[in-house]
Amino acid sequence: MAKHILICNDDGFDARGIQVLERALSPLGEITVVAPDAEQSASSHSLTVRRPIDVKQVDARHYRVVGTPTDAIVLALQVLLDRAPDLIVSGINHGPNMGEDVQYSGTVAAASEGTILGVPSIAVSALQRTVANEEVNGKFARIIVERALAEGLPKDVLLNVNIPNPDVAPIKGLRITKLGSRHYENFIEPGRGPLKKSYTIGGREPVWRDDDGSDISAVRLGFVSVTPLHLDPTHYKAIVEMERWRFEL
Repeated sequence: MAKHILICNDDGFDARGIQVLERALSPLGEITVVAPDAEQSASSHSLTVRRPIDVKQVDARHYRVVGTPTDAIVLALQVLLDRAPDLIVSGINHGPNMGEDVQYSGTVAAASEGTILGVPSIAVSALQRTVANEEVNGKFARIIVERALAEGLPKDVLLNVNIPNPDVAPIKGLRITKLGSRHYENFIEPGRGPLKKSYTIGGREPVWRDDDGSDISAVRLGFVSVTPLHLDPTHYKAIVEMERWRFEL
């Protein structure tokens, strides 16, 4: 039986990145697209509860969900698909998802939700925010997906992929990486009104910590970063250390 790949994203059903991804992965098997109707960037793992979610079926293999990326994955796996996919691929995101930013990313959240529900999942992001170089971005997404389909993924592990901008320099290859770390300067911009009671979260580009083996280090050197993320964020060393604590009752 042909492989079945479910595609989602957080930039919205009409985003260029999801179109590039669908075309790149079509030779690998049967593709179904279930994605948010509109952009849901930085929606993280938000789930719509206690209110209806509209689904618009475009054709037999394409669905627009008026909700978050997590909504789209849940509906796809539990309602819309007649059989579970072999793999979920979320992306291609317009912009990177590295370091702490994976906590905010709707692209990564879609892959995380897929993993929670038992389907191997990959999140793919491009540093090139327009995802204009379709051939290169699609090529590396397909290479990683082909290998994941052949090898499988460890239980409770998803892959977070970041593709450097090929217009800056030719991409040298792929590296398995860890998450980097960053901080934002001037993260909050005050409003421009006379009372200045409105604010914008954004600010300048992040400042990244130099860290060999990290995702940011890899892409700076011209490599695609492939970071395995585990669903369990427990810090087991801290458990051992904290067992010495004595709580006053």
